[in-house]
Amino acid sequence: MAFGEFDLIETYFTHRLPQRDDVDLGIGDDGAIARVPENSELVIVTDTMVEGVHFDRETPARALGHKVVAVNLSDLAAMGAEPAWISLAITLPEINEEWLAGFAHGLREICDYYNCQLIGGDTTQGPLSVTVTAHGFVPTGKALRRSGAKPGDWIYVSGTLGDAGLALAARQHRQQLNPDYQRKLTERLYFPSPRVALGQSLRGIASSAIDVSDGLLADLRHILKASHVGARVSVDEVPLSLALTESLSEEQALAYALTSGDDYELLFTVPEAQRGLFDTVTAHSPSKPVCIGRITNEAEVVQLLHNDEPWQLPDTPYGFEHFRPLADTSAE
Repeated sequence: MAFGEFDLIETYFTHRLPQRDDVDLGIGDDGAIARVPENSELVIVTDTMVEGVHFDRETPARALGHKVVAVNLSDLAAMGAEPAWISLAITLPEINEEWLAGFAHGLREICDYYNCQLIGGDTTQGPLSVTVTAHGFVPTGKALRRSGAKPGDWIYVSGTLGDAGLALAARQHRQQLNPDYQRKLTERLYFPSPRVALGQSLRGIASSAIDVSDGLLADLRHILKASHVGARVSVDEVPLSLALTESLSEEQALAYALTSGDDYELLFTVPEAQRGLFDTVTAHSPSKPVCIGRITNEAEVVQLLHNDEPWQLPDTPYGFEHFRPLADTSAE
């Protein structure tokens, strides 16, 4: 008998991920039944990854399984939420059991780490694409939003930027890469680490937050638009990895850090009155967030400074744009 849709679900997904006590009914029925903790609100996020747009055909299946969950957990982190459940909709051109085993392995690894249960979804045939909807909890009224930044707030980023963008450019033969950093940069592209614990620690401290998925400047503009404020950014304070600075000139490194996506760090603002508490909360963090600027009252205006002097970004697009396919490297 041919290996079909329900065999696929049973073999690779039904019993292979964490099982949570707050799920009364998971995979196997017309819908899932789960319970939200008392005095909590439910945060729901969704991301789709399509071959040729978000990844190429050479992307390892395990990496795709990890990343499609990670990008959703990064959105939950940006809202200060604790991850709980995911649903998965996957469209496959054919049933490839070796590919499915790798994909399910990557999915399971990250779900095990963050205690997320797969509670449902859908499978269908067609061009390869994967959609995950993630659900998380946040105490009532404590969710972080993009719309709370005020003039005078300090702007922070949780870690180094530009690494994933450089890794992608190297894969597409658009950029030379120091070979000593090939593996590290590829890991940043394929296996991003959502800043879940940091996001939860920022509840009641940060005035606004977003994850850096489309590029620092592009995502900062989302905060500025939602909050009706502007920003002054010291580009020489933007954290850069050794891999980036030893592979590129300073101008190139800053361009990648400011405009390339897929870093999944948190970008957030902290009022002056909360900086002491923020420093206390993050004192023992493995990678302490870095202050890169301050919010201004000039709505949606971004001032870039380098050594306190006005600085012009090299001619490059702001962040990731949908409907612009990736270069296909599979035939090279």
